[in-house]
Amino acid sequence: MSRITVVTNESASAEQRALLDAIHGQLGMVPNFLKVLANSPAALKAFLGLHGIAGAGSLSLQTRERIALALAEQNSCEYCLSAHSAFGGQAGLNGDEILANRAGSSQDAKAAVAVRFARSLAEHKGEVTTAELVEMREAGYSDADIVEVITHVGMNILTNILGKASRVEIDFPKVALQRAA
Repeated sequence: MSRITVVTNESASAEQRALLDAIHGQLGMVPNFLKVLANSPAALKAFLGLHGIAGAGSLSLQTRERIALALAEQNSCEYCLSAHSAFGGQAGLNGDEILANRAGSSQDAKAAVAVRFARSLAEHKGEVTTAELVEMREAGYSDADIVEVITHVGMNILTNILGKASRVEIDFPKVALQRAA
């Protein structure tokens, strides 16, 4: 049971209901973590805005999902791991790729660099090395791409923290963490 209220259609204010209806219209469902975030319409709007802007960037959907999977595992967020395993599969990632992402890598050499960089950003709170930035550039990532990876790391850390703090019920096929939380 979630430790923070899950906003339902029955309990939602008019503003919350409008936001949840818009999410449902786009996804065909409203993930429970967004129902938790809906407790603060301002926070939900901020997240949706950032998510929309970040999704319109140069990183492919598959690379964004790879980063989300790597950080969900690294940050021990079972909710996010379950959600992004489902979303990653929908984006075309196969089971072996998802396992590689969870371990901090990828079967795709270029994507592996971005996944490692994302995990390093999270682990070292942004204190990455010049060598890591050079590796990103040598793999073909521009400064815009690097900023987008940083943005996705920040966004995923937010959702990982929310998922863990709320202990929101997993509403995707449950995927267990590889290591203890």
